[in-house]
Amino acid sequence: MHNHHFLIDYNLKELTEHSTTTWPIALYHTKIRHHRSGYIPLHWHDEFQFVFTLEGEAEFHINEETLYVKQGDGIFINSGCLHMAKDANGTACTYVCLNVSPYFITANELFTTFVHPYMHASQTPYILLNRKDHWPKHIYQCIQTIQQLIDETPVYYELELNIQLITIWKSLLQNGFQMKHDARKHDKNERMKHMLNWIHQHYHEKILLQDIARAGQLSRSECCRSFKDILKKSPMHYVNEYRIQQSLILLQETDLNITEIAYKVGYTSSSLSHPFFTYNNIYNYHYHRRIHII
Repeated sequence: MHNHHFLIDYNLKELTEHSTTTWPIALYHTKIRHHRSGYIPLHWHDEFQFVFTLEGEAEFHINEETLYVKQGDGIFINSGCLHMAKDANGTACTYVCLNVSPYFITANELFTTFVHPYMHASQTPYILLNRKDHWPKHIYQCIQTIQQLIDETPVYYELELNIQLITIWKSLLQNGFQMKHDARKHDKNERMKHMLNWIHQHYHEKILLQDIARAGQLSRSECCRSFKDILKKSPMHYVNEYRIQQSLILLQETDLNITEIAYKVGYTSSSLSHPFFTYNNIYNYHYHRRIHII
């Protein structure tokens, strides 16, 4: 199964139904550049995510960290963590992705002890799965088995799916997790979600830095510092990037011209004359993206 696009809500929560069977689990292959933005935009979801790169190299941004996942390596992304991905070092990255609900890992009686604490381990937003180590190879083999089970649906395959998931989870607990909880990191991540949520609801309006800071209950300087730490860019740079993303969607899905789209996503006559966001730059951005997608 190939997944090119997915929907996210105003709070950056992914709305994709992660299910390729009757159970809360999805397994699919993704080529990053096939997403309509040319990369996997910032989002989060409740599901645990396991990614293994099949071709190329991916650059992941998870909470405040940037990391590179080379061909053959993988990564586990914890529930609720903000993350995005793009091609790295000029490669065209393809990866296999397993998303699974935390509530499907074990029976209810075991969930409280063996799953729930790890969902909220703020010191472990991700775990790198290095192909040079033995245990990540075992996880990848389990994912391959899950793919085969989903494709062939043999008798009792649901039970075998559950066995493979428990095996994966046990290996992760034994080798990867740090259980320390950092309340400051958790609060910082939640404030960022609130600020991004506010931007996504008001991007078509006039936006000032103090508006964004107020949404996160921060000062303007702390707001800027938080964006730099987590997204590696300023708040207003993020606003402009998000407006371009939304204008790309309108360009593909409506008959509006570039100028109409620009005004619809929040650009004014003065902002359109800014050197970085001229009419021609927006047009060229969309033009090249359309050629690439086609």
